[in-house]
Amino acid sequence: MLVLDLLNSDPRAKAVPAVPRPDTAPRHPEKAHRPDQPVLKKPDWIRVKAPGSAGYAETHGIVKEHGLVTVCEEAGCPNIGECWTKKHATFMIMGDTCTRACAFCNVRTGLPGALDAAEPDHIGEAVAKLGLHHVVVTSVDRDDLADGGAAHFARTIGAIRRLAPGTTIEVLTPDFLRKPGALEVVVEARPDVFNHNLETVPSLYLSVRPGARYFHSLRLLQRVKDLDASIFTKSGIMVGLGEERTEVLQVMDDMRSAEIDFLTIGQYLQPTKKHHPVKSFVTPDAFKAYETVAVAKGFLVVSASPLTRSSHHAGDDFRRLQAARRERAAA
Repeated sequence: MLVLDLLNSDPRAKAVPAVPRPDTAPRHPEKAHRPDQPVLKKPDWIRVKAPGSAGYAETHGIVKEHGLVTVCEEAGCPNIGECWTKKHATFMIMGDTCTRACAFCNVRTGLPGALDAAEPDHIGEAVAKLGLHHVVVTSVDRDDLADGGAAHFARTIGAIRRLAPGTTIEVLTPDFLRKPGALEVVVEARPDVFNHNLETVPSLYLSVRPGARYFHSLRLLQRVKDLDASIFTKSGIMVGLGEERTEVLQVMDDMRSAEIDFLTIGQYLQPTKKHHPVKSFVTPDAFKAYETVAVAKGFLVVSASPLTRSSHHAGDDFRRLQAARRERAAA
């Protein structure tokens, strides 16, 4: 899914004790004392309808009934009204508190609580009740767990297969940095799509994504293909953070070298004054140009627009992936 004092290279260094966490606890304690960043006025092409449909209310009710967390809410996704109206929700497992402190992200940071052993079944039940043909499951980073939460991902995939056998499954995972064997556990559970976002260009990692390592994330995605070439791989970046166009094109080349099938590019939107500022609003024409170049570089599917997000239209995009693979195989 920015300008801050450079964080310690240990991805757990900024974890802040938050268990038990009162409702009044700050959402981003590590950002509280940073200076406010300017907030640019959004251009006309970034406009979304406020949620409020009957479908939205029904999805909200099912999510709350099963005690689930969604990245749609936690990350403040601008597409929540559209997606929930269609009963599309991206489930976020392993709690609502992340052990990292990425400067772009609106998910709560701190030390998370224990895993909920019943959560995989609750996810499966909700998927079945919503009647989803395709589901996206993501998580907070859990650097506190020995496997980074890989086994919990695998159990969730298994529960969905059992309770909603007709649903295809997309996972959007952490990087499992310094968690040997974790990736293999998730791949062995055989999701249909394995997504892990690079988020930004390498030169901005220290300020935007300080707990992660660009080439580790790239290698993670390549390793998925090494383990099971049938699984679609997917990754995305945000633009408007201060990157140069040539850097975006280099990321595309790096992704293709790692055999990534699906690229998403979206506009970064600043959650609060304490987050990394938006350096520029990229025009729809510039997004279209990125898409044209990416298709020429060989991605099976590309989604590039101001409001593109990792799981936006994920079901439709999965069918596009399948069709593109068949077409390429027949060529």
